[in-house]
Amino acid sequence: MTAKDSILTALDESLLHVHNNNNSKWNYLINRRYVMALEDLFSGESKNIEYKQAITNDSKKYMKTVIAFANGEGGRIVFGIEDESLHIIGMDKEHIFQSMDAITNAISDSCSPMIIPDITVHEIDNKAVIVVEIAAGMQRPYFIKSLGIKDGTFVRTGGTTRHADPYILKELILEGENRFFDRLPIANMHISETDINKLCRTLKKMAQANSLSAKEKVSVKAVTKNTLLSWGVLIEKDGEILPTNAYALLTNQHELPPTIQCAVFKNDTRSVFVDRREIGGTIQEQVDAVHQYVLEKINLGARFNGMYRQDVYELPPDSVRELIANAIVHRSYIEPGHIQVAIYDNRLEITSPGMLLRGVTIEKMKEGYSKIRNRALASAFSYMKIIEQWGSGIPRIIKECQEYGLRYPELIDFDGDFRINLYRNTNSNISTTQATQGTTQATQATQATTQASKTNLSSDDIAVLRLIYDNSSITQKEMAASLSWEVNRVKYYINKLKKKNIIKRVGSSQKGHWVLLIEESAWQR
Repeated sequence: MTAKDSILTALDESLLHVHNNNNSKWNYLINRRYVMALEDLFSGESKNIEYKQAITNDSKKYMKTVIAFANGEGGRIVFGIEDESLHIIGMDKEHIFQSMDAITNAISDSCSPMIIPDITVHEIDNKAVIVVEIAAGMQRPYFIKSLGIKDGTFVRTGGTTRHADPYILKELILEGENRFFDRLPIANMHISETDINKLCRTLKKMAQANSLSAKEKVSVKAVTKNTLLSWGVLIEKDGEILPTNAYALLTNQHELPPTIQCAVFKNDTRSVFVDRREIGGTIQEQVDAVHQYVLEKINLGARFNGMYRQDVYELPPDSVRELIANAIVHRSYIEPGHIQVAIYDNRLEITSPGMLLRGVTIEKMKEGYSKIRNRALASAFSYMKIIEQWGSGIPRIIKECQEYGLRYPELIDFDGDFRINLYRNTNSNISTTQATQGTTQATQATQATTQASKTNLSSDDIAVLRLIYDNSSITQKEMAASLSWEVNRVKYYINKLKKKNIIKRVGSSQKGHWVLLIEESAWQR
């Protein structure tokens, strides 16, 4: 009989006892809670549970798992259970306490820093099993003394224990010392006051571009050298101002940041590429460029309110942007991988290198819990109004997906990476709706053309539209030069056409482009 079968049998017997004796209901409730806890304990090997049939003379066979649990989220080793069948072997009851002492001493003597386990005995089907519980450690990295820190550090991946790769070891060391990669100074890289002032202006300009109102834009405070020092973008050492990794990420220097890999795949697997692109630049530029790439590749519908057209993407654009920004801020830059943004027929998949930090779980993230891996970047992104700094992003994304009628977002922690899937509408009801929208698109376009003809476009309006039609990436300065106008005159007509919902800007002022919202026949003369 397996451990799980024995647990269920115990619960059935307890329930039968309640049926025959009403006075024992309280005992049943206590027993039921205990049994449910055991059922969870013996549910099969996982990231947090491992089974051992017996205590071997060579303690290294289970010490690696002890180390891996301490370096991760913690976990439990159960002695007396066959790992594949979950068959209860049991431990020698006459020497059970000697066995527990032997495990405690082995862990205490073998591990550095010292790990103190919580060891208990459970009896199932008249057989004793020993449960060794290891808490998530605070003094990482933990390693086997005899092997040394390089060869003796282990981590848990899925239901297996494996040797920590060099980049994982570096991250564990930083985490144990409460240090952050983005705040580390870059050796042999020197910057001038001109370089610093240029970054300050760039950050302020981005913050103003992301402001939602003129009042908010005016209220954006200037960034100074002291601001960058307080964030950790710069560091002062021996009287010299040095750039940190955060500075390099924000300025695209010193081989940072890595490019972001974007791709569209046919169907629901990675077997057939439809399109692929690698996006570089500073991290703040990457946010806009990757966001724009996704919006270009997913479906776009429209709603009409009187004469005005409202574009509606199949995925909430704000949530997509926030997921991209979160991936950039929270990824491990020690790990030599790329953020991957993959678009399939049924989902948008964003994968960020780096295991979850200690104390962070998927369930906690859904409730708004956040632990920042790159604090300097988080400060800069918060200032630029790209992200919220206090963990509200995931709950807000979940809420937006629900409002869109989409499937619940999927959060996955696997193989040292973190992935979020936003699922596109693929059920029959949604597909029918989308098909109906598609068949009526021509009718809506005709309506838009008729409505646009009533907007009384001037020759100057049309001059601006022609420039946008010829080059959707044209800047306002380039428009002014082409038309021999002042820039303020161009801005006037741009704002006028925006208010009439004839054009719109997608993306930032530097990396975005213009979109015409009316048919060509409505303005070409």
